[in-house]
Amino acid sequence: MQIALFITCLTDQFLPRAGIATVKVLEHLGHRVVFPAAQTCCGQPMFNNGFHEDARAVAARMVDVFEPFECVVTPSGSCAAMIREHFATLLAGTTIAGHARALAAKTYEFVEFLTKVEEVNLRELGVAWAGTATYHYSCHLRALGMSDEAIRLISQIRGLEFTPLPRAEQCCGFGGTFAVKYPRISGAMVNDKVEAVRSTGTAHVVCNDAGCAMNLAGACNRQSCPVEFISLAEIIAEGLSLMPREALS
Repeated sequence: MQIALFITCLTDQFLPRAGIATVKVLEHLGHRVVFPAAQTCCGQPMFNNGFHEDARAVAARMVDVFEPFECVVTPSGSCAAMIREHFATLLAGTTIAGHARALAAKTYEFVEFLTKVEEVNLRELGVAWAGTATYHYSCHLRALGMSDEAIRLISQIRGLEFTPLPRAEQCCGFGGTFAVKYPRISGAMVNDKVEAVRSTGTAHVVCNDAGCAMNLAGACNRQSCPVEFISLAEIIAEGLSLMPREALS
């Protein structure tokens, strides 16, 4: 299958290794991955702040850029949810409304693609990764109909000792512009998550959304909670020897 990678703004700028790992794993599974260089933002920041005309223009560009491809995979549940939940409504009544619905139907978050399209079994693939980890569930995954898919994949990795995160369903407080508009509320929420992470005693936090990872990693660093944040794509790529394992900082 030919797959277009939608890297997203935050992953591209701050966590590019997660994007590289996504490509390596998809190629290992036999897919041809291409990177449309004309891609930009999905429009979520504008949409969330009520600038729907601006979001509509960006959404229309996204539809145009990704229309030629059979499938679109992204390492961000947040951006995948934007496309799936809002593009058809934003572009309803336009000449590309049907194309927007088609893009929504063929766009997948990385873990979602592995579990619902590929139906992979990481144990059978031979993924091995020694270490301790917990998992942060990003809120936007609910919009994609996802629940425990990442945890099921984690359980298939030989050598990985997993500890569930207490109150895993709670938001980390990022929410894009929410953290900027309501810093005290956001700060209280992320502080609660830091204590939940600390209680697991694990060395790693698996987080598949760049916004959540940046928010949580910053809070953990400020509160002297010594954990490393890593995407599941990186763990799989390292566990298949597709990427060298990064040493703990």
